Amino acid sequence: MVVGPDTSNSVKEEHFDEVEELLLAAFPTDAEARLVRQLRADGDMLYECRKPWEGKIGGYYALSRMQAPAGWACLAPMAVRPEWQDGKLADSLPKVHAAGVEVKRHRPSFRFGSLMLQQLEAMFEFPLERLPAGVPRTIVVLGKPSFYGRYGFSLERARKLKSPYPLEYTLILRRGDDVPEAELVYPRAFSSL
Repeated sequence: MVVGPDTSNSVKEEHFDEVEELLLAAFPTDAEARLVRQLRADGDMLYECRKPWEGKIGGYYALSRMQAPAGWACLAPMAVRPEWQDGKLADSLPKVHAAGVEVKRHRPSFRFGSLMLQQLEAMFEFPLERLPAGVPRTIVVLGKPSFYGRYGFSLERARKLKSPYPLEYTLILRRGDDVPEAELVYPRAFSSL
């Protein structure tokens, strides 16, 4: 029996309040919740993903349309319920006993952020002709290289980019192994952060 977070789903209008509650709980300020509302209002939201668990939203990420380069997207924000971050969900589950022997749970299956990023990375392994229209050619993330680097995001491949944010925290996920030269222009909503 597989035990772990439910299948990822797209976010619909009826989920907006639940997403906002998660963002307000996961971050110290309301900046990420305001960012998501503004991206939606501006029409810059490409895709929103939620990963539920036992009737609650456990994880979320947003892909928004970069103003430049064309066809690129930005991954932000990404959030996991605070009480379930860093594998805490796995720690909170009852231990399984089989014939008197304690069976340890496979912890990575309970890491919401890791699962969502693995699914995003897998999308870039499909042949181009099998991808749905609108899938970005490149996804940019501003974050911890040691974390995002585990899921196909590359700091090295982002080194020639020009960005309003620090390049030492700018990573990209894209096919191939090229090192693109481009200026990153984030959606307008990012300027209000």
